[in-house]
Amino acid sequence: MTIESRVLRAPTRLSHWHDRFQRWRQSALLAADLLAVMVAASLPWSTSATSILVVLWVIVVAPIIDWETFLRDLAHPSHALPVLFVALAILGILWADGPWAARLHGIKPVAKLLMIPLFIYHFQRTQRASWVFIAFLASCTLLMTLSWIVLFVPSLKPARTLTAGVPVKNYIDQSQEFALCAFALALPALIALRRENWKLTAGYFALMLTFIANMLLVALARTALIYMAALLVLFAWRYLSRRSMLTLLAGAIVAASLVWASSPYLRQRIADIGVEYQAQDISGIASTAQRLTYWRKSMKFFAEAPLLGHGTGSIKAQFERDAIGRTGLDAEIVNNPHNQTLAVAVQWGAVGVILLYAIWLSHLLLFTRRTLAAWIGLVVVVQNVVSSLLNSHLFDFHEGWLYVVGVGVAGGTSLRGAVRRRGPLEAARS
Repeated sequence: MTIESRVLRAPTRLSHWHDRFQRWRQSALLAADLLAVMVAASLPWSTSATSILVVLWVIVVAPIIDWETFLRDLAHPSHALPVLFVALAILGILWADGPWAARLHGIKPVAKLLMIPLFIYHFQRTQRASWVFIAFLASCTLLMTLSWIVLFVPSLKPARTLTAGVPVKNYIDQSQEFALCAFALALPALIALRRENWKLTAGYFALMLTFIANMLLVALARTALIYMAALLVLFAWRYLSRRSMLTLLAGAIVAASLVWASSPYLRQRIADIGVEYQAQDISGIASTAQRLTYWRKSMKFFAEAPLLGHGTGSIKAQFERDAIGRTGLDAEIVNNPHNQTLAVAVQWGAVGVILLYAIWLSHLLLFTRRTLAAWIGLVVVVQNVVSSLLNSHLFDFHEGWLYVVGVGVAGGTSLRGAVRRRGPLEAARS
């Protein structure tokens, strides 16, 4: 073979290998998208399945990451702040005064935040985010249907749960999912209404009302009433005229009054707050009194170490120390104060609280555009912020992963849309 023929064949070989690499990359991209769909579909049903699928997703995504671009993207606050928060949690084991097992265990609830930059990066580069949203909605719709069924036929429950009408997990997780779906559907319903697509409008509203009815009549997390009110006001302010906003809010008040009058279950759930507030032991229902006790003690622990807190995994040790010689609720030992801010403040002080609020703010700013992905992301963040007033939902498995996946998928889609709108030249300059 002559030198000339070898030179001519070299580009052909390079082109062949380039084409093969591109086909492999597209296949890996599709596999990663399908795994993300499976993660979203599994969230309402199984913690184990979600954990396994997330690990598989990372394994598939890692080889197709352009690490130079990924590291450059980390300069964005929405990417960098979760990473800094995890770094603070890792450093926090150095000044914690509890056993090492507790310190290392304290990193686990925070570590999932490292997935936010990965999800955002990936969904900036794929156009299949809608698959993930649809999979989650379909999975929750199936769960909601099963919830109505097992309410009347408890023997069909696939798992032993403590609450009627809750097929798997618990009523708090179920309410979080159903409220997210109901309010995510609000914008598509409004768009269909304005386009006078009556069939689609009726379908969206029917599904929304079925989710909300399930929460109010079957299994209600009372925190849901607070974040649903916040999301309703947010939607009205963001997408409606003043007149339409007042009409919607007035209609919501009338509907809430009718549900209150017709639902003994709802009235009992609200009446329980007064009973729980007066409880002095943990033998019966004492949720409200427990929270108030946890918050009072946590604020005292925070005041003892206001700058950097007591260290990672130190919450339980602080409650153990304070419970010595006490009785009733004051003697209860927990590792969760049921408030996200206090859960952070006890462990990492004011520095941690500032980082926490910076994360929420940076993610809110991701969703300033008026697109469906931006609205879904906004619902996820606002729901988490409001529900975290009464829970530590960013650290909980289910609600934490809802936040990570929701912000990651919606955030990546929103950033891709923003770059496309600005144009390639302007995006390259930024």
